[in-house]
Amino acid sequence: MQLFAISLKSDNSEIFVWGLLAVLFVFFVWSLFHQRKTGKQLRFELEQLGKLNENNVEAEFVLRAMKLITWHLDPKTMIIIFDNDFRDKRSKMTSFTDGLSVSIIVSNIHPQDAERVDKALSDLCAGITENCHEEYRVLIPHSDKCYWEESYATVVERDVEGKPTSIVGTTQIIDDRKLMEAELIAARNNAEESNRMKSAFIAHMSHEIRTPLNAIVGFTSLLPDITSDEERRGLLDLISDNSQKLLNIINDVVNISSIESGQAQIQLSSFDLNQVLAEQVERFRNELKPGVELKTEFGSEALLLTTDLNRFNEIFKHLLSNAVKFTAQGSIVVGYDAPKDGRVTAWVSDTGIGIAEENRKRIFERFFKIDEFVPGAGLGLSICQTMANSLGGSVTVESKPGQGSKFMVEIPIQESGARS
Repeated sequence: MQLFAISLKSDNSEIFVWGLLAVLFVFFVWSLFHQRKTGKQLRFELEQLGKLNENNVEAEFVLRAMKLITWHLDPKTMIIIFDNDFRDKRSKMTSFTDGLSVSIIVSNIHPQDAERVDKALSDLCAGITENCHEEYRVLIPHSDKCYWEESYATVVERDVEGKPTSIVGTTQIIDDRKLMEAELIAARNNAEESNRMKSAFIAHMSHEIRTPLNAIVGFTSLLPDITSDEERRGLLDLISDNSQKLLNIINDVVNISSIESGQAQIQLSSFDLNQVLAEQVERFRNELKPGVELKTEFGSEALLLTTDLNRFNEIFKHLLSNAVKFTAQGSIVVGYDAPKDGRVTAWVSDTGIGIAEENRKRIFERFFKIDEFVPGAGLGLSICQTMANSLGGSVTVESKPGQGSKFMVEIPIQESGARS
């Protein structure tokens, strides 16, 4: 009996030991499995963290390359917290790490843009809009200058009621783009103006050339049927006059084209201004309307002028031609004032119809004519201005309707060198 008890006790101890070993084995296996699972999870998390860091580096590189500032806006406090600021040094708006209120930021925006930007942000915070995109000018402190910025913003989080709780945005300086846009607009406007001028040129030239050309063709076709010498001479005179008008139109077009294309170079020569103006006066004396007096008023007995004689003559030919056309009574005076500061002002004054103020701003435009019924292509004054500019001078006008006009040409007495 005693031996059976000892044997039973021994068996129980062995069972306990084997049970303990089994438990320890199961725990060991479970520990290995759990450790392996934990290690796998840890490796996965480390891998994801590495990818996240890599993405952050890439994102920062993109932000830096685009010179962006990123920020968060709290719709409740209306405070903007800046995350990154990679804007260039043109930005004078500091992105404080503690954030700035929307009102302070808006106060630094140009008055013409501030209200629009403030409303866009307010609508975004109120949940009225989902996104906003604004371009605006930012004032530079202690100056009257500003620079352009562009901002994008969107709602990223909302509460249970659907109201925004977090807004993210980016801001970028866009001065370079605005400059490019302005240049493109200017280029487009120039192209449109060039196209308009081309159309106007064709329309005006077709009309102006057709008028004398029709006369030449018409009168020429009548010549074989004319038996009277007097009538024949009259037709020949009309043909000659219209041929001269046609030649003048062509010469005007050639002159202005050659100057602006740079093909015509200035040919300097020295001449007596009194003599040249007197010759111009005599050339037009026979074209005066009855009762109109043509005279001269020179500022000195003689004045030596060094410039392009052909261009100078062309200027006064057009000025005198206009004066003769529009002066029906009174007088036309050609002269110049005493030289001053190395420049001389020569002028043509008349008592003609005069020019209204609104037309004085346009008379130097090509093809502009005050009276469409007066012969001419409307190129004369434009040629005068172009040629005067090429000589280092300018053409101005003083005029009142019904009291006449005075066209003044100011140029250097001594031209320094040849220009096209």
